[in-house]
Amino acid sequence: MLQIKNYSLEYIKDKRVINNLNLSVREGDIYAFVGRNGVGKTTTIKSIVGINHITEGDILLDKVSILKDPIKYKSKMAYVPDNPILYEHLTGIQYLNFIADIYELTYNERELAIKEYANKFELYDDLNDLISSYSHGMKQKLVLIAAFMHNPKLYVLDEPFVGLDPKSTFVLKETLREKAKEGKIIFFSTHVLDVAEKLCNRIAIIKDGKLIVDGDMDRIIKDKTLEETFMELVENE
Repeated sequence: MLQIKNYSLEYIKDKRVINNLNLSVREGDIYAFVGRNGVGKTTTIKSIVGINHITEGDILLDKVSILKDPIKYKSKMAYVPDNPILYEHLTGIQYLNFIADIYELTYNERELAIKEYANKFELYDDLNDLISSYSHGMKQKLVLIAAFMHNPKLYVLDEPFVGLDPKSTFVLKETLREKAKEGKIIFFSTHVLDVAEKLCNRIAIIKDGKLIVDGDMDRIIKDKTLEETFMELVENE
């Protein structure tokens, strides 16, 4: 389970970007984290993955604190940022082997995983090319392959569908559903509410750094669409 406990963050003293956020994401959840631009989604995600500091509170994965044992915590997770920044002097396969080395995958483990996911995302034939020659969509696919190949417990994805073609979007959705069935935790931010409604079983909506709703998708939207529910909650809050 991913647990965000009394999490607050401030960059300037007494001016909090996130204020006392509490969330729990269970094994098997595909959890949408949504809100307008600038309300703290990416800030929160960067704290979950250990990039941003935490002013108060803690974040735990299977009871392992990112503050007390960050290496063990991070060994169980993968992060796909909204704008992947890669080592462009490397080839695709060199980058994937670099990630595999970090997570201590054996030769057989990495070979099987790279073949599986690179073929799924139709990038296998391009892995010997320099990353600098890749389009944005190809870079996004490479980051996704790197995330999936070491089979972590937690996947944290920030706008993962941006730049993907329709087939790759479908592949990503199906792969996330497969991982959820295996008991993995999927936590992602998106502005595409239609995708969130169809893909996710749980959702949190934040506004101005505060949680305004959290729970099962069906219970929250009832007989409305997520877009309608979102607009009502954000405008009326």
